[in-house]
This record gives sequence, C-alpha cells and structure tokens, in this order.
Amino acid sequence: MRFDEANDIIGRRVVVKVPATSANLGPGFDTLGMALSFYDELEVEAVDSPDIQVKVLGEGEGEVSTGEQNLIVKSLLHTFAQSRVPVPGLRLTAHNYIPHGRGMGSSGAAVVAGIMAAKGLLDGIVEFSSGKLLELATDLEGHPDNVAPALFGGLTIAWQDQAGPKHKKLYVHRGVSPLVLVPKNKMSTELARSLQPASVPYDDAVFNVSRSALLIAALTQSPELLLAATEDRLHQNYRASAMPETESLIAMLRKEGHAAVVSGAGPSVLVLASDPAQRLEAARLAAKNFPQWRPLLLAVDFKGATVIRYR
Repeated sequence: MRFDEANDIIGRRVVVKVPATSANLGPGFDTLGMALSFYDELEVEAVDSPDIQVKVLGEGEGEVSTGEQNLIVKSLLHTFAQSRVPVPGLRLTAHNYIPHGRGMGSSGAAVVAGIMAAKGLLDGIVEFSSGKLLELATDLEGHPDNVAPALFGGLTIAWQDQAGPKHKKLYVHRGVSPLVLVPKNKMSTELARSLQPASVPYDDAVFNVSRSALLIAALTQSPELLLAATEDRLHQNYRASAMPETESLIAMLRKEGHAAVVSGAGPSVLVLASDPAQRLEAARLAAKNFPQWRPLLLAVDFKGATVIRYR
C-alpha cells in the first residue's frame, strides 16, 4: 500500500456494536449458535502516536488486560497484520455489557469487536469478505460456532472444511422468545471442555443428529417442537457436575415444559420459549425457585456486528 493510504487512517474513529451469542442450543454442539439482543460496544480512534491505550468499562473493568494481551487488541492487531497494513496509534474504549464467563459469548464478542474495528479503520483501503471475517475470527476463537452469529446475526450453522470455516445464516421464527438466566458464578470454557469425553456411544450420536435436525425445523418453522428438539446427550450431562445449580434449574424448567439448555459452556441457562407468554412463565418459575439468577428477556438479533466509521 502507499504511505498516504496508511497515513489516511490517522484521525479515523469507529464505533462497533457486537451481540451476545448462545452456542450449542442443546444438541447442536460446536455447530449451532444464535445472536441475542444484548451488546458490547467499542470505540476506537487512530491517532498519530506509537502506543495503544485501552479503557475497559463495565464487565471486566479492573480485571481484564488493558495491554496487548487484551482480546480486542489482539484481534485488531491480527487483522491489521493479515492485511499487511502498519498499525497506527490507537485509543480504545470498551463498553462491556455481556457477562464474562457465563456462556454468552463474551470472548467471541471481543474477538469480533476487534476485527470489525480494524475493518472500519481500513475502510476503502482493504476489503473484507464475509468469509474472510469468519476466517479471522475463527483463527483467534478456535471455533466458528460463537463468532459466526456474532458477526452475521440470526441462527447460524457453522462448520469447517479444507477451505476453512463456513456458515449458513437462518432466520428464526418470530414466535421464538429467548430468555437467558444468568448466575453470579462463572464457568471456565476450558474446564467445561475438559469434562467432555473423547468418544460417545453410537446411540447418543444418532440421538443428537436427529435432535439437531429437528431443532432447525423448530427454530425456523415449528416452535411448538422446541422442547423435544433441545434434548441432548453429547455434552450437557458430562458437564453437569461442574455446575450443579445449572443442572437443577434446567431440570426444573424442562419438567414444566420449557425448552431450557446450557447456554454455551455455561453456567447460564437459555430458554427457547415458543411465544412471549411461555417465556414469562419460565421467568416466573426461575424467579420463584432460583431468585439469585438474573433474567434477561431478549430477542434474536438479526443484524450481527455493526461498525460505523467517522471521518
């Protein structure tokens, strides 16, 4: 690139908005994900200085790194490096609302925020296809199932082949009403994955294939099938010992006919209600029996991550 193109980045300011996500959705382990109407926001300005300054507000304030180990900074620098563009000085302010360590895709949102910030700063200099954005995000996150809905919104099916990560975005039936129940305690994704066996019984694998197929139909066409469609034998039972309260809450809700599952790696619980009235009933039951859990009555986000560039 020409020097004047690199220099033109100085003074640009972008604002990024990234939705929370819930992955797995019961049987769709490491494959299905959904974007939710709960957002992190990021402001980035390119300045004529060599340093990077980071301010974190809200979730993770005073806890997460404000240096180059910050996940937003790492993904932003990775995107610039892959684009072969020198990195200018940066001023970042992260307004974090997505709970950390609760299974709502906070790390995926951070990765996507950095990539989208770089995309905005490089507007008119480097072009990014949707495939390239997913590739960059998967490089950093390791799995495409959380970053795909964060990038593109809606319900996503994610997979990888020899050419890299891929996704298919689907639109969710308007009756589907998500409820996320968030506890105070956190859960490590690494710990959750360590409880997963290397192999599962054949019958369980077939069971999940059928439920995953049914879940796509339930979410897009027939919400009345959500309870049966969210049954799982691949991951939730194996991880239950690490989050017994999550297991108890799910069992209580499912006994009452609500399609409750572990959100991502947990410990939050996602309820996929078939209509707003059913969601209110699930929230009422949770408040009565698990009053310390925070209820979030959300919608499915259909836009995904957005970036606005100023100047």
